[in-house]
Amino acid sequence: MPLRVLTETPSVFSQVLAELRNQKLQKDRHRFRWNLKRAGFLLAYEISRELPYMQAEITTPLGQATCAVLAEPPVLVSILRAGNAFLEGALEAFDFADVGFVAAYRTELTNREVQVQVDYLAVPSLTGRIVILMDPMLATGNSLLLSYEALLLRGQPKNLFIMALIASEYGIKAVQKKLPQAHLYVGAVDKELTARAYIVPGLGDAGDLAYGALHS
Repeated sequence: MPLRVLTETPSVFSQVLAELRNQKLQKDRHRFRWNLKRAGFLLAYEISRELPYMQAEITTPLGQATCAVLAEPPVLVSILRAGNAFLEGALEAFDFADVGFVAAYRTELTNREVQVQVDYLAVPSLTGRIVILMDPMLATGNSLLLSYEALLLRGQPKNLFIMALIASEYGIKAVQKKLPQAHLYVGAVDKELTARAYIVPGLGDAGDLAYGALHS
């Protein structure tokens, strides 16, 4: 699995990620969503470099120009709910893309074990398509892997790109093992996971920070 980590080369993405991680700035929910959207655009732009293009003749006011244009639109799939702001950014890059949604959420049992459930799928046919599956936080990889398994009900993609803001080393290894064919694009890689499967240092719960806490 090809792995691209954006923060390995400093860029404006590094500034955006620094703001997303900043506990003081996270108090501004609107700013957090805006930065999540910006990060989604920048990651999608990097993915766009790997997609197939074709030559097209374009008529300008003064003549003809030969331009490289995408050979086909990708399908963007957001894992709800933190993925929504991320998706908005990706749609700025691929404004003509088809879009799908899958709900994968964590449940904590009485023994504090964390499980992931998938119970919603609204996705176009994926047979022979280029799919970009996005989730801001790739922790254990369970949510993403279960989401992809559900996506296969809509057909087998020909190419799979996975887009995450922050990934743990554990999550990357889990995804690489199960989906060796995928291209993985992440903003940064963090080493640790807590017992409750939160990435450290990470940035906290991206869904809660973007849309409000669902639990006390």
